[in-house]
Amino acid sequence: QDGHSADNTKQSTADMTIFVQNLLQQMINLDNVCQVLDNVALDDMGNRIDELEQSINDLRVEMGQEGSPSPSAALKSKDDSKAADDSA
Repeated sequence: QDGHSADNTKQSTADMTIFVQNLLQQMINLDNVCQVLDNVALDDMGNRIDELEQSINDLRVEMGQEGSPSPSAALKSKDDSKAADDSA
């Protein structure tokens, strides 16, 4: 019987190894899917923000405030001047 129990232990170890490998592969696949979904969600959010900014700009034009910069343009110019200060 010692031969049978050693065989069972080897088989059990092999089965467990395969199980763990499959589980790890599924986790990797799930992580990849989550990353893709996160990227899609970020792209969608970016598109919505762009559409919102365009709507705000359209409203400004209708109200006769064509010369006012958008809030994001003000932030970008602030970041640009900060970057210029840092590089000096």
